[in-house]
Amino acid sequence: MPTARTLHGARLEVAPGLGPALGSRLTSAWPRHRLAVVIDATVDALHGPTLRAGLPPETVWCPIPSGEATKTRATWAAVTDTLHAAGLGRDTVIVAVGGGVTTDLAGFVAATFARGVPTVLVPTSLLAMVDAAIGGKTGVDTPHGKNLVGALHHPELVLIDPRWLDTLPPADRRHGAAEALKHGIVADAAHVEWITTHLSAALDRTPFPSAVADALIARSVEIKAAIVEEDPEDRGRRRVLNFGHTIGHALERLSDYTIPHGAAVAIGMVAEARLGERLGVTRDGVADRIAAACDALGLPTRGPSTLRPDAIVAATRADKKAAGGQVGYALPETIGAMAGAASGFVIPVPDTDVLRALTEM
Repeated sequence: MPTARTLHGARLEVAPGLGPALGSRLTSAWPRHRLAVVIDATVDALHGPTLRAGLPPETVWCPIPSGEATKTRATWAAVTDTLHAAGLGRDTVIVAVGGGVTTDLAGFVAATFARGVPTVLVPTSLLAMVDAAIGGKTGVDTPHGKNLVGALHHPELVLIDPRWLDTLPPADRRHGAAEALKHGIVADAAHVEWITTHLSAALDRTPFPSAVADALIARSVEIKAAIVEEDPEDRGRRRVLNFGHTIGHALERLSDYTIPHGAAVAIGMVAEARLGERLGVTRDGVADRIAAACDALGLPTRGPSTLRPDAIVAATRADKKAAGGQVGYALPETIGAMAGAASGFVIPVPDTDVLRALTEM
């Protein structure tokens, strides 16, 4: 059954079969607007002909290369230049079709083009469906770190069609599973158990089992949307969603993004849980339980030996959560609950403690 809810004015819909009907859905909602589609090139090759057949001929198409290396200010400039060259203005709707790179980049284009225009997000990866497309965070990477230039710009509409996952490689499904697992760790222990029981057996199956996909996406979206709704400006509880990302982003950057985001987050969650245990804020055994869940999903739990612990610690200093000379971490108390409520769910940790925890791993 299709499900829908609103979040900060955005309508979030999870409904199988929306993909082929995208054109009619957009033109009926915005009959007097011009459409500009920012689409991942791989997705375009697979699904572009079907999408183009249903959209107005004057639609502006902006294919972008796949991969994190695309999410830069240079690509943002190229897309906005394409929109200007096509004569688009304030009556534009930006439509993002792709994974998290595409939704982040296109959202930032929408936040800044003509000082802000509506966005529709059509996530096609599991990671984007359960995480990147939910909550209004947009941005691009810089040589200094990930997502360091961006804006909060909530979409008007998010259309999630789980059937897109049938053409997603199993490895990419695993990366999305890491973010879904994170949602369970920060807010719902039962979701962690459901994921390890049901999802691990389904990740390699094609077509992706619809019952598993529908239930996974619906619950993960529900968890993240509830947290964002409580703290839309990212000043309090929403920070729990950063769990695994401080060390995870450092690993991505140091590997020149050869470590995919989901894999980096999985490693980061295990490392940060072990850090929490070392500090006495995380109950003993939580890190092992997270590592076991990652193992069940085929996700890594340790970074490559070529990345030195001191280099990882240095890379975390570029994180957005660094302040006052210390990096702030979102750390679990146990599975399903996060520590640090009194400090806004950010726990400043000295580099020396992080270095010891990473070295011990």
